[in-house]
Amino acid sequence: MSTAAPEAPARTVPFEFFDVHVVRARRLGPTMLRVTLGGEPLRRLSAGGRDQRIKLFLPQAGQQAPLVPTDAGEAWFTVWRSMDPSVRGIMRSYTVREQRRVPQDELDIDFVLHGVGDPADADSAGFVAAGPASRWAATARPGDRVTILGPTVEDNGGVDFRPPAGTDWVLISGDETALPAVAGILGWLPPGMPAKVWIEVPHAEDIQELTTVADADITWLVRDNTTEHRTEFHRASIASAQLPEGTPYAWIAGEAGTVKTLRRHLVGERGFDRKRVTFTGYWRQDTTEEQLVEEAVSGAAAATAGSE
Repeated sequence: MSTAAPEAPARTVPFEFFDVHVVRARRLGPTMLRVTLGGEPLRRLSAGGRDQRIKLFLPQAGQQAPLVPTDAGEAWFTVWRSMDPSVRGIMRSYTVREQRRVPQDELDIDFVLHGVGDPADADSAGFVAAGPASRWAATARPGDRVTILGPTVEDNGGVDFRPPAGTDWVLISGDETALPAVAGILGWLPPGMPAKVWIEVPHAEDIQELTTVADADITWLVRDNTTEHRTEFHRASIASAQLPEGTPYAWIAGEAGTVKTLRRHLVGERGFDRKRVTFTGYWRQDTTEEQLVEEAVSGAAAATAGSE
């Protein structure tokens, strides 16, 4: 997940702040870049796999590290929100692509970049990325400091992919922003689990090798190869597919309008039980990152006020 909008934060327990640094960054294709984070504090982080999301705090321009109220306990969000937006750490939600313990504690996060060339050339060539997270990732260098709010136990509220008991097969659908989560889910599925998977990407060069022991049928939807609107392109492919017999569970993520259309198709036309469909809009067409952030922050504040 490379979403701009931080959802209303849950209680921080069993979550903790981790001050980490960039170990390396490498391009995965025209659209994706992987940043590997490291640091001794990561030994306490326990990602739950699948679509595990964390909060990532990035420094403002000119700062050596993000300013985050890590000592505010469970009031951190209220304190963060009261800070000057031009000074406080830039908060985004991202998916943990992979966590490793050996040979050292490391965490991979994949960023979606639009209009950004090779990160090594970004400064001199003057590339402009879509938002502050992409801009930061495009120029990330070893030693750059960031802060993470992540889980300390594997079974935590930052994991949404949870097939109910009795699931015979799974349907997974996402665009490039959901690709890290899709990869994590496929890596988590048990051997032989039937999975029908649709992944939408801008370019053929964005297709990745995904490791799984599930019985996964993966369809890559390359937008360069069609003149259809992205939503109809995605919906039509699923609508024309022959689905397995048995009780399904669906997980859909990506652009909010597309996600809504796909959920409506599965529930209204394919007969999926709506309780067996997990859906998340990671971003919204024609809406900036900062607009989404402001909506999410305002919604979180309202929810907090309503509970008092």
